[in-house]
Amino acid sequence: MDDTLVKIKSSIATFTAAGADFETRPQKVNGVAYDVYKNAPANLRDLYQVCLSYDDKTFLVYQDQRLSFRQTFDRAAALAAAMSKDLGVCKGDRVAIAMRNNPEWILSFMAVTALGAVAVPMNAWWTSEELKYGLQDSGARVVVVDQQRMDRVKPLQKELGLRLVLAASAPSESADVNVYEFADLANRYPGAAMPSVDIAADDDVSILYTSGSTGHPKGVVSTHRGIISSLMSWVLLGAAAAAIEAGAESSAPPEEAVALLTVPLFHVTGSHSLFLLSIVIGRKLVMMYKWDPQEALALIERERVTYVNGVPTVSQELLDAAEQSDRDLSSLRELYSAGAARPPEHVRRISEGFNLTPGSGYGLTETNAIGAVNMGETYIQRPASVGIPSPAVTQIKIIDECGANLAIGERGEICIKSPSNARGYWNNPEATAAAFIDGWFHTGDIGFLDENGMLSIVDRIKDIIIRGGENISCSEVEAAIYTCPDVAEVAVFSLPDDRLGEIVAAVIYMKLGRFVTEEALTALLKQSLAGYKVPAFIQFSDSPLARTATDKIFKRQIKEQVLAALNNGPDITCHGLDASLQSR
Repeated sequence: MDDTLVKIKSSIATFTAAGADFETRPQKVNGVAYDVYKNAPANLRDLYQVCLSYDDKTFLVYQDQRLSFRQTFDRAAALAAAMSKDLGVCKGDRVAIAMRNNPEWILSFMAVTALGAVAVPMNAWWTSEELKYGLQDSGARVVVVDQQRMDRVKPLQKELGLRLVLAASAPSESADVNVYEFADLANRYPGAAMPSVDIAADDDVSILYTSGSTGHPKGVVSTHRGIISSLMSWVLLGAAAAAIEAGAESSAPPEEAVALLTVPLFHVTGSHSLFLLSIVIGRKLVMMYKWDPQEALALIERERVTYVNGVPTVSQELLDAAEQSDRDLSSLRELYSAGAARPPEHVRRISEGFNLTPGSGYGLTETNAIGAVNMGETYIQRPASVGIPSPAVTQIKIIDECGANLAIGERGEICIKSPSNARGYWNNPEATAAAFIDGWFHTGDIGFLDENGMLSIVDRIKDIIIRGGENISCSEVEAAIYTCPDVAEVAVFSLPDDRLGEIVAAVIYMKLGRFVTEEALTALLKQSLAGYKVPAFIQFSDSPLARTATDKIFKRQIKEQVLAALNNGPDITCHGLDASLQSR
């Protein structure tokens, strides 16, 4: 094992020893034995109390708004009181949050979870049809929305019996008594204390929807313990790394920690490793209205940002913009990625070209973003690896098709065991039983562990596409295409893309004598699919699609044929949603 890994593991062992801040102990959770953090807060409501210790230090920056840690805490407490007294939100109730990133999103999540209710963050790109599914499945009857999501949810209000809380810059003109103004609710009970409801560590805290390999998205149910275990693991890793760095020579004092929020809060990277972790470590969080590399450079300069984390597209576009900019980016120290694999060449560019510390995390919604981590010199030396298992309560194993453990270097399915793991899928016991077995989450990813215990990912079992960090179910897209009555057969798969990692592609065979234009088909799909799910590449086949010996559509062969054709440079249509493929 190399020297860097030895130092990291030794430092972690010091911080987790008996009597140390991150001491671990065995505990059974729902009948499964885990190692857990002895000194972890019992729930998120208790964790939010740390805001008071940071007092008037700036926490949130969004456009012209600035909120201190204390202001954030006080406003969340007041909103929780209004939700309880005026909206009747009780422990265990599901409350949906359907907004773009903004301070109201964060205040809503804090208020809901402090009440012991269950936050249901929804994908802000979802259509009305997708939102309807999530609201019906979760049973949420209170929905916090911005104006754009209001327009999509409002038609569902009567049918689903929804009470809507509108976070908008201008007061609503709606006369509906079941539409509440966010600002009005938040200001009704100034000075209210945080709720005193009893919240156990293993009570449900959130439902996050994730696209798997089949049908509708599944609601991943996490507990307070699950999220807090992830936060504790990241703080531990940071403390261990800082202890190692303190032993090395340093030429200048470190900048105050400031993170730039470039990813959606409805994903675990945004909600956990950026928003909630910033509360724990007292880090300023600078929120963007939407991703724009030039605006990111301006914010890094103005707010002295030290840390950026996002899908690989974010870091690549940020560096591209930085090369052409004269802005002062000297505060920036770390450039992390999550949600998709980062090409090794990007790692070299970050470290050598910009002298920044690169890092990458591997985790899933079902593991509350915990899995493996690779950073610093180890990442530079092994850029193809996703790193060592997250400290100190996470285990990773590789299994074969029969469930037997595989040896070092052998490829199989990656399984993760951790108290960070979700407790299962909402209203889906069959999927829960298949994916969560004896405390191990079966990821559907194929990988191997090397002699240093570092994990590499080589493939996926699940039929999903990861476009810019967003999981897309191929079967969901295929089902939407089949709603066109003229379609006989369709195969949906991924194609590589320099900017987004992967894009959605579809090869379609029409019924005999039938025809549909690409424009008409795309318009049809946009009615039921979020824009990022609509195929960017569509090809119509003159003959029935290739099939396997078992008469299944042979996607792998179809994909290989498309890639070969693209490499040979024919005139193949790529739609405007992802025009970067057109240059190939």
